[in-house]
Amino acid sequence: MEAIALPDRQNHIHRKGEAPFAIRCNSDSLAGAVSQRACVFCGSRVVLYPIADALHLVHGPIGCAVYTWDIRGALSSGPELHRLSFSTDLQELDVIFGGEKKLYRALMELIERHAPKAAFVYSTCIVGIIGDDLDAVCRQVEEETGIPVIPVRSEGFKGNKRAGYQAACDAMARLIGTGDTAGISRFSVNILGDFNLAGEIWMIRDYYRQMGVEVVANITGDGRVEHLRRAHGAALNVVQCSGSTMQLADMMEKKYGTPSLRVSYFGIEDMSEALYDIARFFMKKYPDDPEAAAIMERTRELVRREVAALLPQLEEYRRALSGRKAAIYVGGSFKAFSLVKAFRLVEMDVVLVGSQTGTPEDYAELAAITDPGTIIVDDANPLELTSFLKEKGVDVFVGGVKERPIAYKLGIGFCDHNHERKEALAGFTGMLNFAREVYSSVMSPVWRFVPGRADSGHSVTT
Repeated sequence: MEAIALPDRQNHIHRKGEAPFAIRCNSDSLAGAVSQRACVFCGSRVVLYPIADALHLVHGPIGCAVYTWDIRGALSSGPELHRLSFSTDLQELDVIFGGEKKLYRALMELIERHAPKAAFVYSTCIVGIIGDDLDAVCRQVEEETGIPVIPVRSEGFKGNKRAGYQAACDAMARLIGTGDTAGISRFSVNILGDFNLAGEIWMIRDYYRQMGVEVVANITGDGRVEHLRRAHGAALNVVQCSGSTMQLADMMEKKYGTPSLRVSYFGIEDMSEALYDIARFFMKKYPDDPEAAAIMERTRELVRREVAALLPQLEEYRRALSGRKAAIYVGGSFKAFSLVKAFRLVEMDVVLVGSQTGTPEDYAELAAITDPGTIIVDDANPLELTSFLKEKGVDVFVGGVKERPIAYKLGIGFCDHNHERKEALAGFTGMLNFAREVYSSVMSPVWRFVPGRADSGHSVTT
């Protein structure tokens, strides 16, 4: 087969069954490879952005603010200050003489106008180069206004999206521990790593309510500054997107002794296991407490009821989709685990799976749960993805906003599992939504008009 990856990219690609498992990952992108990854600044923005009652000010050129304006769906049940994109709009003279005075004036004006509960100030590449002292300006404004003003060290050139996650976690850590924890239940959790793109966090919170578990803070979907400040009072951190917020959970465990669990809310199997894991945690912590036993019993009933209602509805989609081929390329590899299991539930074959920020342990687990012949790829680029999709004859491609054009150009069905989707794909209801969306994409009659697809065995509906 013709080589489609640059020589230095070959060890980022593994074909299961052709050689012992080995893959290079968690490293800087290869220059010239046209990585799908985003920069440090973007990584920090996607994590902090959903904190809805905070001011988010980008200290840098206007393009950085435009690029990340309303970057996630991030629905809010209350304030929507986060959806406004503010920038200091640094110009040439600011680069020469410094932008600290401009930053100070912008913060004072915005805080007076919008009365936020806190302010996050994002550093960009140009600010890192000219050396503006963000910490000093933020400290001065905090003293004068009385609200937390937190610098986010997110200069884009100093790493990739994963480094941005760390910058966001460092910023949130400055808030956590500053609030009152009185009245928090022993049976309580923080939800980390769900960004409430289409209302998922409300569904998850309702599951916890039915179990009898209190949610102290959403970190960060539909998040509130005051909830973050008292998050250290929760009994457990439940981490969904481990790539973006696991660092914060580790910091909280070290400083406050708060344990954490990694979970996934995608697919029946992982959603059920997430709820059971939390119930088991409280059973283990309070073995003689009748309330812990009651939480476990309510969890069993919740899972039993939801699964019983869901499985018959999935059967129609399973019959239609059985044997079809799926490809997955997402930001965090932990999400890919659940997607592989979700496709297996409707008997679809995953022939390609990859992520932007996976670790060796993540890819080893993907290799363990996928079938022989599956291509596993780290930090892929459009050329590689295009080649793999054509080679494997994929029916549907699951990815994000950068992958959508690839699928459309190839005449392949696409399912958005990232920032821009409008329908919840998490929870038990989300599994049904996912199956319905995949079915609609794969079985669409539009494929009869795509050259090379009409007679390729792809069924269509009328």
